[in-house]
Amino acid sequence: MTYSPHGAYQSQGHQRASRAKRWTIIVASIAVVGLITAGIMNYFKFGPFSDKGKPVSFGQDQPGGGQAGGANGPQKADSKVLMPTGPKAEFKNTSTLSDGTQVAVTTLDGKKSGFKGKVWVWAPKAYNDPKFKDHGFPVLVALPGGPGFPNNYWMDDGGLHLESSVTKWYNEGKGKPFILAMPVLNPKPDDGGLYWDGSDIPGQPKMGTWLTEDVPDLVKANFRTVKSRDGWAFMGSSSGAFSGLKAVLKHPDKFKAVIASGPDIVPDSPLWKGHEKEKAENNPEVLAKNLIAANKPGTDVYLAFQYGTKEASVIPHVDRFIATYGNKGPIHTRLQKIEGGKHNAKTYIQGMNDGSMQWISEHMVGPVAP
Repeated sequence: MTYSPHGAYQSQGHQRASRAKRWTIIVASIAVVGLITAGIMNYFKFGPFSDKGKPVSFGQDQPGGGQAGGANGPQKADSKVLMPTGPKAEFKNTSTLSDGTQVAVTTLDGKKSGFKGKVWVWAPKAYNDPKFKDHGFPVLVALPGGPGFPNNYWMDDGGLHLESSVTKWYNEGKGKPFILAMPVLNPKPDDGGLYWDGSDIPGQPKMGTWLTEDVPDLVKANFRTVKSRDGWAFMGSSSGAFSGLKAVLKHPDKFKAVIASGPDIVPDSPLWKGHEKEKAENNPEVLAKNLIAANKPGTDVYLAFQYGTKEASVIPHVDRFIATYGNKGPIHTRLQKIEGGKHNAKTYIQGMNDGSMQWISEHMVGPVAP
């Protein structure tokens, strides 16, 4: 079969166009695959596309000489905002959320407790919103249950989604845009059933001072916070809930609220043996009784209890505490029952979504203008 030169020319042109089109599709496909691969590698925190381990700055306005102030000059004494006091901590990225915010970690050498350990931190996207550049943000100290060492499971947004939930609740008008501080709870692993009740047990690492002094000092050094207790709260699960509950009842001048999920109610670490006086001083029941008796102005605390309906060992103790001390004097309580919920962190996130976060947020402030 023969073809005219004109016909041959048309056929070759068509072949060239087809080949060009195929190459365009191939190149585009490679580019798409590359982008997908980069995203996957970043999501799983490995490869050249990951930010894991890289330095993180939260936009700290560091003043000279470690004095409170910031980029806009000295801190006004009557300001409601506490600008970063310094010194600036060395934060390293542990994960990056879909909105670009980062969870970071530092090793804190606690000056007041003498304990050295890891603290993870996160700031919501609103923190870097230009309209809030001079505002102080509320802080939520989030404590895990279980060993609480060497990690704090609230720092892993890939599983529990605490960080992204804080943003979601804020966008929905159900919560404040909290800065999260997520320290280790105990000084070492749970060997033989040892734990420290988030307390200064005589002869042991001062974990109470670590949680209520050193960790807040770290946040104040690096973030714009709220000067008053109205911007400071705890949350925790199980033993972490006990520690947060006890911290708020013991230091109502520093902390205003807590979300206590599936909490222990009384100190029961075996390390208290021989230290009954100190044990009583760290007992939420004793602290609540004393707070009610004193009934001092400015000591109102807001205790948001949570438990799943399948937490048989927890329910009677929480119910008894609320019946005895709840909504008396300066103690205000709320109970979130999570239908079908068990003794785990995912259950407690659901409870926070269903009402606990909104309730404590209604009693706190932030972002606060100077």
